[in-house]
Amino acid sequence: MKISVIGCGRWGSFIAWYLNRTGHEVMLYGRQDSSRMKQFQQTRENGIIRLDNEIELVTDMKQALLSEVIVISIPSQGLRALAAEINQLAPENKTFVLCMKGLEAETGKRLTEIVEETLLIPHETAVWLGPGHVQEFYAGTPNCMVIDSKSEAVKAKLVDSFSSDLIRFYYGQDLIGNEIGAAAKNVIGIAAGMLDGLGLSSLKGALMSRGTREIARLIKAMGGNELSAYGLCHLGDYEATVFSKFSHNRMFGEKFVKGEPYTQLAEGAFAVKGILLLAEKSYCALPICSAVYDVVYEKQEAKTIINKLFSRSIKNEF
Repeated sequence: MKISVIGCGRWGSFIAWYLNRTGHEVMLYGRQDSSRMKQFQQTRENGIIRLDNEIELVTDMKQALLSEVIVISIPSQGLRALAAEINQLAPENKTFVLCMKGLEAETGKRLTEIVEETLLIPHETAVWLGPGHVQEFYAGTPNCMVIDSKSEAVKAKLVDSFSSDLIRFYYGQDLIGNEIGAAAKNVIGIAAGMLDGLGLSSLKGALMSRGTREIARLIKAMGGNELSAYGLCHLGDYEATVFSKFSHNRMFGEKFVKGEPYTQLAEGAFAVKGILLLAEKSYCALPICSAVYDVVYEKQEAKTIINKLFSRSIKNEF
C-alpha cells in the first residue's frame, strides 16, 4: 500500500518508520521551511530514530496527496487549517487517518468532526489511538493500539495492513468515546505531573480511578459508550501518560507547578478547554479537568485546588 504521513515531528516520523517496517511504500511530508524536515534531509535522523532510505522525504503537498492512505500527525490545533489546505487541492477518494489526540480548544469539536466539516471532497476518515512512546517502540517494546472509523471496511483494511509484532491493533467500536477518551487522557497526564511536582505521587492511583470515571460520564453524556474510557484510548494509555518520563503532558504539569518553563507540546493544555466546553453543553461535572483548567488558566494554587477536591461533598464511589 502507498501511504503518506503528513507531519515530520516525533510521532509522524515514527509512523513513517513503522509503516515502512511493515512493508508499505511510505512518503513523509514536512513543510519546506521545517527544521525537522531539513534535519531528515541532511542526516535521515532526528535524535530519536533513523529513517530507512526507502522512505521518500517530500515537501510538496500535492505529491504527498497522491498516496491512497494519508496519515496525519500534527498538533491538533493546526488540523482545521491543514484540512482546508488539502480541500483546495481536491484529492478525491482518499483515506485520512488521524494519528493525533486532542479537541479543538475554541469549539470542543472532535478531530474527525473538524475533518468532516472542512474536507468537502469524497473521502474516508479514521483515527489511530492508544498507548506507546516513540522511544519504546523504536527500541522494540510492543504495545496495543486501536483504530476506529465510521466505516467498518476502512477499519478492517487499516487494522489488517498496519498490524505487526510491534503493534497489536484492535477494532474500535465507539468513535465518539475513543476520540474524547484519547484527548482527555492528556489532561489527566497534566494532573499527574502536578501531583509529581507537589510530591503527591501516591495520589496517582486515586487520580486514575476517579479520572477514568469522570471521563466515562462525559463520553456517555456526549452519546458515546462510557466503557470506552476503560479501553486503550484512555485508561489503557495511562501508563504512557501518567508515569512515563517521555510524557510531555506529565512533564508539563510537573514543571508548571514548580514554576519552571517547558517548551514541548502538551496537547492536554489545549484539550482541557475543549473538554470543559463539552461538559458545559452536556451538563456533566468534571472536577479533575476543571481543577487542571483552574491551575493552568485561572492561575490558582495547585495545593488549594487539591484541597477543594478533597472537601467536595461525600458520595458513593459508583
